[in-house]
Amino acid sequence: MESRRIFMIVCLAGAWFAQNNTIMDAISPKIYHLGHMKQKIAQLALVVNDYDEAIAFYTQKLRFKLIEDTRLSDTKRWVVVAPPGDYEGCRLLLARAANEEQQSRVGNQTGGRVFLFLHTDNFDRDYQNLLDQGVQIIREPSVEDYGKVCVFADLYGNLWDMIGPRVMFDF
Repeated sequence: MESRRIFMIVCLAGAWFAQNNTIMDAISPKIYHLGHMKQKIAQLALVVNDYDEAIAFYTQKLRFKLIEDTRLSDTKRWVVVAPPGDYEGCRLLLARAANEEQQSRVGNQTGGRVFLFLHTDNFDRDYQNLLDQGVQIIREPSVEDYGKVCVFADLYGNLWDMIGPRVMFDF
C-alpha cells in the first residue's frame, strides 16, 4: 500500500513539473529558451530528372549512402541519400519532377546561386575524389576565413560548396 502511495505522489509531481516546465527551466535554460522546442532540418528535397541516375551520381561519385528507396506508386519513390559519416544529419530527398514547372527547376533550384554546402573533414581527399569521378568543378579551391572551399556542380547543374577545415599551418 505504501509503495502505491509513493508511486501516485511521484506521478502527480511528474505531471505537475511537466505541465509547468519547471524541471526543464531549471536544468537547461539555454536549451529550452525558445518555448521549450528543439527542431532541426532533417531533409531537403532536391528535384531530379530520374531517380536511378540521381542515385548513381550521389552514391558513386559523391560517395553518399542510400538511406531509403521505397516505391510509393508506379511513378513515385521515396529516395533519401546522406553524405558519408553523417547519416543522422540533414539528408537529401531525391524527388523526381512530376510536371513541367518542377522540371524547369531541375538543376536550378536557387536561380544560379550555390544551393548546398558539403562540409568535409578532409578537403584534399574529397576534392581529389571529385576530380577522379569527373565531377564538374565550377570554382577551383581557395582558402577563405572559414576554410578551404571549392564550388562544384551536381549532375543537373545545382551548385555546391565543398568546405574543409582551414589549415592554420602548412609545413
